[in-house]
Amino acid sequence: YQRRVHGMVGELVGARLISHAGSLINLAKHPASTVQILGAEKALFRALKSKTDTPKYGLIYHASLVGQTNPKNKGKISRVLAAKTSLCARIDALTEGKVDNTMGLEFREKVERRVAQLEGRDPGPKKEPQTQAKHESKGTKRGYNEIADSTIKTEGEPAAKKAKKEKKKKKKKKKDKKRKLEEAQATDAAPAAAAEPAKKKKKKKKKKKQ
Repeated sequence: YQRRVHGMVGELVGARLISHAGSLINLAKHPASTVQILGAEKALFRALKSKTDTPKYGLIYHASLVGQTNPKNKGKISRVLAAKTSLCARIDALTEGKVDNTMGLEFREKVERRVAQLEGRDPGPKKEPQTQAKHESKGTKRGYNEIADSTIKTEGEPAAKKAKKEKKKKKKKKKDKKRKLEEAQATDAAPAAAAEPAKKKKKKKKKKKQ
């Protein structure tokens, strides 16, 4: 399926951003401010050393949404586009399976409306997403189960529950037997252990007498 990052900045610029970051997961970890200047690291460090203005955009400058704006508004649009691209990268990296591109289309429309607003044009009415609604359930609706919510015990429990209870009782009995045996063995071993040093003392006394 089409990645939302590619939908925002185009396939070529999206591929360059992912390759520059190392992977889609690494791109998702970057904040929007880093995505904005990704690819212009040399210019950034040069500006920091010389204490001049830092760059406003990197690889994202080649996106169509930045290219179609006026030169004075390119910095603002690149900042907005980087924020939405960062969100799209996180959605792409963390979602599993084929998911509709509703969020990507919504983000792109917001950026387009912002471009129109900065240029003094009428952004027009909002477009409704053609895909399925966000909070609409895909599966069949489940009814309310009154029996599961009741706290009163019903007569005639199922056989599976009874079998589980019997198994638990048997396990408890076995544990009790083992514990009793261990206690009995410990009590028997205590006098024997106490008698051993007495025997050793007697042997030593006999040897001295001889």
